[in-house]
Amino acid sequence: MSETTSPVITSTSPEAEILAALGPRLIVLVGMMGAGKSTIGRRLAARLGLPFVDADAEIETAHAMSIPEIFERFGEAYFRDGEVRVIARLLESGPAVLATGGGSFMREETRRRVHDKAVSIWLKADVDIIMRRVKRRADRPLLQTADPAATVGRLIAEREPIYQDADITVASRDVPHDKIVEECVAALHGRLCGRAHPTTDSVSATR
Repeated sequence: MSETTSPVITSTSPEAEILAALGPRLIVLVGMMGAGKSTIGRRLAARLGLPFVDADAEIETAHAMSIPEIFERFGEAYFRDGEVRVIARLLESGPAVLATGGGSFMREETRRRVHDKAVSIWLKADVDIIMRRVKRRADRPLLQTADPAATVGRLIAEREPIYQDADITVASRDVPHDKIVEECVAALHGRLCGRAHPTTDSVSATR
C-alpha cells in the first residue's frame, strides 16, 4: 500500500456511506492506457480517505525494473502472469483504490477475483483521448509500433467487450479531474447504497 490521506468525512456524507457499504472490498479502476486510472485513482482515494495502489508500480517494485524492461527481457506473457499474481495479492489487502494495467482485466481469473473482492469502475476513453495522453511517452511497450493509433484502435476493439463486465462505467474525457472523481463517487454511491446521488449521462452501471 502506498498513499493515504485523511479528509474530513462526516458520518452522513456520501463518502461515509460508500465506505460503510464497501467494507473490506477495494475499488478497482480498469480501462485502456491513458484513460486516467492512476490520476483519477489517486484523487478518488483522497476523496474517500483510502490508500491508493497502482498495480504497475507494484510490479516494477517487485522486479526492480520498469515495465518496458520487463517486456524486453522476459516478454509479455511473463509480465501478464506476474500481473495476475500481484493483483491477486493486492485484492486481499483492501479496502483501497487500485489502478490496474490496461491488459490486466482481460484475464478471466483476474476478473473473477475483482468481482469477488472489489467494485470495478471502467474509465472509458476513445482513441483520440488516449493518443493525446500517451503519444509523448516512451513507457508504453504495446505502442512501440509503426502505427500507434491503429494499435490503440485494435486494442480498444479487443478490450471494450471485456471492460464492459465492470460494475460501473464512467467516461474519461477532457474535463477537470475532479468532475470525473465526482462522477465516480456518484456512481459508487448509487450502486453500493441503493439511492440516487446526482449523476450525469457519462456514468452508467453495467452489471
